Amino acid sequence: MIVTMKVLPFLLLSAGLFAQEDPTIKVDVNLVNVVFSVHNKQNGLVGDLEKKDFQIFEDGKQQEIKYFARETDLPLTIGLLVDTSESQRRLLETEQRAAYQFFSKVLRPKDLAFLIQFGAEAELLQDDTNSPRLLQQGLSQLHMSVPVGGLHPGPVPTQQNMAGTILFDAVYLAANEKMKTEVGRKAIVLITDGVDTGSKTSIAKAIEAAQKTDSIIYSIDYEDPSAYGGGFGVIRIGGAGGEGDLRRMSNETGGRVFKVDRKNSLDDIFRELQEEMRSQYSIGYVPTNPAKDGSFRKIEIRVNNKDYKVQARKGYYAMASGQ
Repeated sequence: MIVTMKVLPFLLLSAGLFAQEDPTIKVDVNLVNVVFSVHNKQNGLVGDLEKKDFQIFEDGKQQEIKYFARETDLPLTIGLLVDTSESQRRLLETEQRAAYQFFSKVLRPKDLAFLIQFGAEAELLQDDTNSPRLLQQGLSQLHMSVPVGGLHPGPVPTQQNMAGTILFDAVYLAANEKMKTEVGRKAIVLITDGVDTGSKTSIAKAIEAAQKTDSIIYSIDYEDPSAYGGGFGVIRIGGAGGEGDLRRMSNETGGRVFKVDRKNSLDDIFRELQEEMRSQYSIGYVPTNPAKDGSFRKIEIRVNNKDYKVQARKGYYAMASGQ
C-alpha cells in the first residue's frame, strides 16, 4: 500500500508524523561514526584502502580508530527528494524513469528508500520501502507543486509566489522526521535546480539537521534552461543560491554535487552515484572529549597517500542520547 500524506504546512508538523518501530540494531552511544569516500587525482573512486591508511582528528586532536569497514554491504537508507516546482515541469518524465532505474539497481534486501516531492509544499509519496515496484508507483505520482493562484509562477519570485520552492524545508524534514530514527548509512539525494524561494528553514538549519542525523546530502543539479529563458549555463535571475547552495549542503555533510549537462545525463549521474554509495568507508572512534554539550566538533580524516582526497562530513554535534 502506498502511503501518501501532506508534510506541510511546515509549522503543523509533529515528531509523530513518521512514527516508526524502534530499530533493532544496537550501537555504542559514545561511538562517532563517519562514512566517507576517497577519490584520486582524476576524481575516480578509490575503494581498496585499509585501516592503516587513515588517521582521524577531532578538533585537531588525533583519535584512535576503534572501527573500520568498507561500506559495500552495510544497510543504506536513501531519501530521494524531487523538485516539482514550475521550473522543473519539463524534466519530471526523465526524473521518473531514471530514478526508478537507480532504485532498481542500488537497493539490496536490507536497504530502504523513501520519496518526497517538494515545490510550494512537500509531500511524502512513498514511505520507507525496499520495493522498487512501490517506489515506481510513488514516482508515477510526481506532480507539479505550485503556489495557490500561481499556475505559472515563472522564475522570478513575487509577493504571490514567494513559497515557490521550499528546498531547505524539504531537506530539514527528510533529515529530522525521516532519518532521525534510522540506523546505518543515510543518504539524502536531491534532484533540483537549487533555487529556494520561500522556505521557513534556513540553509544552516537544514545542514544542521542532516549533520545531527548523520545524513549525507548528494545534490543533482538538474535545470531546464528554457525555464529561465536561455540555454545551458544561463545566469538565472530567479532565486538566490542555486548551485552554490547545493554545493554548501553537500560539502558540509560529506556528499557532492553532480550536474546534468550536455556531457552528463541524469542516467550517467545515477550510475556514478550508485558506484559511490557502494565504494564508501566507515570509521568509528570514541572521542577523547566525552562531554555531551551539544557543541559542534570538527572532524578531519587524513589519508596517507597525498594524491588521494577524502570526501567526508565536516563534523558532528556532540548530543546526549535521545536529543
